[in-house]
Amino acid sequence: MGNCQSSGRVVARLWAPWRMEYVSSPGDRSTIFEDKIASDDDRGALILYRGELAVVLMNLYPYNNGHLLILPVRKVERMEDLSDSELAEIMSLTKRSMSIVRDTMAADGFNFGLNAGKAAGAGIGEHIHFHIVPRWSGDNNFMPAVGNTKVMVQGLEDTYDLLLPEFEKID
Repeated sequence: MGNCQSSGRVVARLWAPWRMEYVSSPGDRSTIFEDKIASDDDRGALILYRGELAVVLMNLYPYNNGHLLILPVRKVERMEDLSDSELAEIMSLTKRSMSIVRDTMAADGFNFGLNAGKAAGAGIGEHIHFHIVPRWSGDNNFMPAVGNTKVMVQGLEDTYDLLLPEFEKID
């Protein structure tokens, strides 16, 4: 992660050039989350938890190991279209997810947020989703900055298998 000055403040930058393959790939991804939610293969869809109104799944193209997405079951494009119940469940699952990743993967911190709409950088702007990106002290090295390469220290399925037992404990 690099830093830059903005209005006298130091602002952290999260660089992810390895995601260009995903961002520049052709095709309609507008129903990808609906397809995952409709699937009965949670492992194949990388779904860790299904709530009444929201789901937790792993990002297929993660910024970092353990990168999770939390989204409403209902396809909603804008934050203000979420019901209070949906937002409450999403925030509750965010809190639980961060705790699970911190305890299971020894994360030192998190980047958390959303890109609301295509203009804000949302790759799938039609279905709002929140990102939880675990961070570790010193997790950024020269490879992404100089080599345009991100070293992922654990495979998606291995991370899924590590996290799933903890998500199965959620009421």
